[in-house]
Amino acid sequence: MSANDKIQKDREEREARLKRIRQVRNKRHAKRAGRVLAIVLVICAAVGGLALAMDRPSNTATSVKKTAAAKTYDDPAANEYKSKVDKNNDGVDDQTEILRGALKYVATNPKYKSEYYSGGWPTDGYGVCTDVVNYALLNAGYNMHTLVSKDIEEHPSWYTSVTYPDSNIDFRRVENLYVYLKHHAKSLTTDINKTDQWQGGDIVVFKEHIGVVSAKRDKDGITYIIHNGKPNQKGYIQDILPKKEKEIIGHFRIS
Repeated sequence: MSANDKIQKDREEREARLKRIRQVRNKRHAKRAGRVLAIVLVICAAVGGLALAMDRPSNTATSVKKTAAAKTYDDPAANEYKSKVDKNNDGVDDQTEILRGALKYVATNPKYKSEYYSGGWPTDGYGVCTDVVNYALLNAGYNMHTLVSKDIEEHPSWYTSVTYPDSNIDFRRVENLYVYLKHHAKSLTTDINKTDQWQGGDIVVFKEHIGVVSAKRDKDGITYIIHNGKPNQKGYIQDILPKKEKEIIGHFRIS
């Protein structure tokens, strides 16, 4: 074998040896990368599972909360809020009795008509928006016929619309109930989207209208209103707050 042939053979053997070394090294690197990837996947799975486990109670609580709230949405009497006051000492809190009083009154299907009654209270099957509120409050022990008349006598400067006091009609006027509530009830938000602050038994006053807040709510949690606003009104419990939001001048809780 010539010297050149020997050199060529040595070169080929060296290249073959280097090729085998590279192949072994690549296999080793591939195995190592596979193990690292497997470890990363295990860690990610564990972290994901932990996050899911930590998040699940919150989601469950939210779900329970929504479910619980949804139970009251279609029931105008299923109130969430209970007052600490029981004015007539009958064992039922004021807020519940105001709500029940409003529902009891509209269940009589009062026809809308504005009339003057000697003695104040309409008893002939007719009425207006203020009668819903007055009968609701009367059910809890608040006789607005007496209370408003006394307040006008003691604080005439508050009641700027009253020229000559008349106890038979003064308590059936929106502006006078508004003045009374502003001075003797807790004033609450007029933002209808702060739904947790609107509870059945509250009273809402508009520029020329008034009603009692129902426990029934729409899909956004906004409360329906129990009211009697016009002769052709289709129902007494209606979702009117979104349409009349700009007309709201007061939201009160007397208890």
